[in-house]
Amino acid sequence: MHYTHLGRTGLRVSRICLGCMSFGSASRGPHEWTLDEETSRPFFRQALEAGINFFDTANAYSEGTSEEITGRALRDFARRDEIVLATKVYGPWRNAPNTGGLSRKALFEGVDQSLRRLGMDYIDLYQIHRFDHETPVEETMEALHDIVKSGKVRYIGASSMEAWRFAKMQQAAKENGWTRFISMQPQVNLVYREEEREMIPLCIDQGVGVIPWSPLARGMLTRDLDEKTARSETDQFSKVIYTKTAEQDRKVVEAVAAIAEERGLPRAQIALAWLLGKSGITAPIVGATKTGHIEDAVASLDVTLSEQEIERLEAPYVPHEVVGLAMMPRFKGKVSVVAKEG
Repeated sequence: MHYTHLGRTGLRVSRICLGCMSFGSASRGPHEWTLDEETSRPFFRQALEAGINFFDTANAYSEGTSEEITGRALRDFARRDEIVLATKVYGPWRNAPNTGGLSRKALFEGVDQSLRRLGMDYIDLYQIHRFDHETPVEETMEALHDIVKSGKVRYIGASSMEAWRFAKMQQAAKENGWTRFISMQPQVNLVYREEEREMIPLCIDQGVGVIPWSPLARGMLTRDLDEKTARSETDQFSKVIYTKTAEQDRKVVEAVAAIAEERGLPRAQIALAWLLGKSGITAPIVGATKTGHIEDAVASLDVTLSEQEIERLEAPYVPHEVVGLAMMPRFKGKVSVVAKEG
């Protein structure tokens, strides 16, 4: 395994991060393809044995059951001081006012709920899942700073948003002496490279680690575009972010397939090797529902692409509409507040 620092910190992470959205109750949340706890646990053991020390989940994944499964597995299989555990906050946990977003109230409640589900005393990397348009950035950044100072969180990070909004949040923290983000989690892969325009150069300049989500375009880069899987048939999010550009993306998928065949390697290794070789990329977040997914991710660290191969992979790309910045809607309706019994 290869390791590197996350941003301009002393925190060392494996160059592959295991994404834990794949693990959770299929009856909880929108993802029918997630793996239950018994099926999930071997993936944590496999990742740890391969040297992966970086794990990413979120309070919103499978209504919190991903955090529960992740926490129990890591407590059983790993030493807490050796792993880097990341989770995220923003998504509403109930259809009621204040149960979501990045207000001070929501952040303090959110971190306590995540810690209870994880069964841990602290979170290494606490990330805002999306930008909150309804809360002043100063409120969010001060609350995150206070959570760090409380000892519940070691570092903070952010996820998909416009680069100027990210810069605004960082500046608010800098001006007030608050804790700044050390990482950004944007969507980056061979069929979606819009973050190369502004976000990634900003992160490189500011010393922020980049940990891309969906590095294999939710499996698209690992198979023929017309091939169906249980996930591709039921994953509604994929249909939102990739359907409009399917024909444009087909040539990229075909380029990956051609080079993989020439090299005698799985397509996943080619697509991940391209991403790992890009400037500014710290650790792609790779999901796994088969043991081969982790094997390919680890093997990709030792694949070096030639300049000609990189050119072939990148040549078919055309600009895409910016997608993936929106998150679950905040509470908008009316409810009657009922006192809890007992």
